[in-house]
Amino acid sequence: MAKVDQLIALLERYKRLGIDSQIDYEKFYLYSIITHSTAIEGSTVTEIENQLLFDEGISAKGKTIVEQMMNLDLKMAYEESIRLAKQHSIITVELLKSLSRLLMKNTGAAYKTALGEFSSSNGDLRLVNVTAGAGGKSYLSYQKVPTRLQEFCDWLNEKRSIPMSVAERYDLSFEAHYRLVTIHPWVDGNGRMARLIMNHIQFEFGLIPSKVLKEDKGDYINAIIQTRETESLSPFLDFMTEEMIKLLTSDIKSYLESIEGSREKTTESREKNLKSREKILSLLKEHPEYSARKLAVEIGITAKAVEKHLAKLKAEGLIQRVGPDKGGRWILFSET
Repeated sequence: MAKVDQLIALLERYKRLGIDSQIDYEKFYLYSIITHSTAIEGSTVTEIENQLLFDEGISAKGKTIVEQMMNLDLKMAYEESIRLAKQHSIITVELLKSLSRLLMKNTGAAYKTALGEFSSSNGDLRLVNVTAGAGGKSYLSYQKVPTRLQEFCDWLNEKRSIPMSVAERYDLSFEAHYRLVTIHPWVDGNGRMARLIMNHIQFEFGLIPSKVLKEDKGDYINAIIQTRETESLSPFLDFMTEEMIKLLTSDIKSYLESIEGSREKTTESREKNLKSREKILSLLKEHPEYSARKLAVEIGITAKAVEKHLAKLKAEGLIQRVGPDKGGRWILFSET
């Protein structure tokens, strides 16, 4: 099966199973996207730690303030991006700068250059040239960034207005990611912004958002490098499609396992209840004077659980209490 066909089949199954309609799905899925995106940039904050940080304001032990602020800032940027995506807002340079400003709000820095000052925490475009790591190729000259970024916005807005299939919309989001990270408009936060814009397009079209998993960071970077060197989008599109297939397959498997585990737990609970019921009837037959507390001690369950069983047995007409709580006795009737 071709990758595109496999992706579509998995998306249909994902929707059919209703995974995306679970309670708190959107919130926790977004937390996962944020965690993986910042992890690619060096954050060691886990999904559980982010959940506590975002929902309870509890900071993670042993994690730096910078790491945690990086995650909080990205959360704010995503929340604004999702709001704009639902409004189908036009993509402009100012919109991108405003999202970058949120993304770098507490971890950005001010820079002084011969051309003037700029601040990454304000979403300012870079006024310096940058390279892709030590010994890496140089990105687009800073003088060309404003024009290229405007061209990117024009291209993306035009593409967004064209009717497309689900697969084509995913490809558009992946290509937008690659184009933006290649322009490298800011001195910092370009990777997070590129992934955010990819997800922005997916949110706008109601797609299951992509995640670049932190464990696949090496392959992700290599796909970007190969695409840049070959001047062909295929390596990056192939990687992102495979990553989406991997993600959907994993989520579907986890969901099915959770359902099966729930069924097993329910069956086990029923069996325990049946055994407790049988033990209660057996004990009352031999010791009709037993209280709920005494039955609980003999069976090894709580007195409250015993009382529930007794109430149900009485409602079914299988037992009857005669006399007071102290000094009374139980009368058993046949189940047939």
